[in-house]
Amino acid sequence: MNGKVQTLPAKWQRFLLPGDLVEANGPRSARDWLTDTVLFVAAIGVGASALNYLWASRGAAMNVLDLTFGSAACISLWFRRSRPITVALFATAASALFALASGAALIGIFNAAIRGRVRYLPAVAATALAGSAIFPLINDAAPPLLRQRFPGFMFTAIAFGWGLFVRARHQLIVSLRERADQLEADQERNIEHARDMERKRIAREMHDVLAHRLSLLSVHAGALEYHPDATPNEIATAASVIRTAAAAALDELRAVVALLRDQDATGGEPPQPTLNGLHDLIEESRAAGMTIQETIETPEPLADSLGRTAYRIVQEGLTNARKHAPGAAVEIAVRANGNDQFTVEIITRAADRPRNALAPVLAGGGTGLVGLGERVALVSGALHHGHTENGDYVLRAILPRQS
Repeated sequence: MNGKVQTLPAKWQRFLLPGDLVEANGPRSARDWLTDTVLFVAAIGVGASALNYLWASRGAAMNVLDLTFGSAACISLWFRRSRPITVALFATAASALFALASGAALIGIFNAAIRGRVRYLPAVAATALAGSAIFPLINDAAPPLLRQRFPGFMFTAIAFGWGLFVRARHQLIVSLRERADQLEADQERNIEHARDMERKRIAREMHDVLAHRLSLLSVHAGALEYHPDATPNEIATAASVIRTAAAAALDELRAVVALLRDQDATGGEPPQPTLNGLHDLIEESRAAGMTIQETIETPEPLADSLGRTAYRIVQEGLTNARKHAPGAAVEIAVRANGNDQFTVEIITRAADRPRNALAPVLAGGGTGLVGLGERVALVSGALHHGHTENGDYVLRAILPRQS
């Protein structure tokens, strides 16, 4: 649902029922003044018609009282917004004795049914029905139409029922608008949450992709810095690795930035690595001078998301080995362990670093393992890492074969 509910009453309803059902004590608008004037004139017209039928049949004193109290009932309609119950009770009570108040009573009943507190509405209804019953009793000389109780009851019921209908309709419109506003707010929160999750996912991809490449650059750049006496062949090898890693890092960074710039592109995401890419990843690290022993048993069948997670685990393990233990031997094992699970394990041996290690230990923020833990949790796996008793560092993940 987009936008707010646009439910508008008909023109005649907008004219008779200005939009002040909530702000009853606010200043009157031009339309409010026009509406109040029309209702005041209508009340006087209806009451005057009723009084005209009784004028000749009653004495002068009764007519003066009718004009006085009937006029007061009509004037009270100007306060119908701020005092709906008071106005309705006064007008209906006056209509029980005075004909001029009959029009004001109908409008007062209608207005109270719309704006009045629900607990006071039975008193208004009882007063109106009592007035409809009393008026014919004290005006026995009135024309037959005014001596009948049924018309009074009928007009009272119509005014009261119509007011309750308008009240219920207004409350329904308000609730629909509030619901639409709530749905719109929820939709905006969901969109923002989706954007936040997408940013986090892209941030993890950026770390996984670039940390591996940049660690190669750092190691070999450090080798050139700390080994100025390296042979031309060693310098050429290091420079070749730096150039290759820099070009690959630039391509991968460009792909990630493209996702950030246009996440709605119809082309979708670039192909993601899986376990089938482990051989190239390991050979790339070997070319950078790492000593790696691997045992790769690709479990079948295997979902792409699980293969991508396993690839990122090995990539993070190799990156950490280069950063924190350059020159140390690394063992990689991917094997099934039964129970529809398989294990990805990277062990960095604690043996003394070779004397010709390419670079010193590099600093790291530790965010790679945090992101890796979240990635593994998303596929219902478990991640463990830490040093063993003999000083080896083990990064182990147990993943399901299906997720």
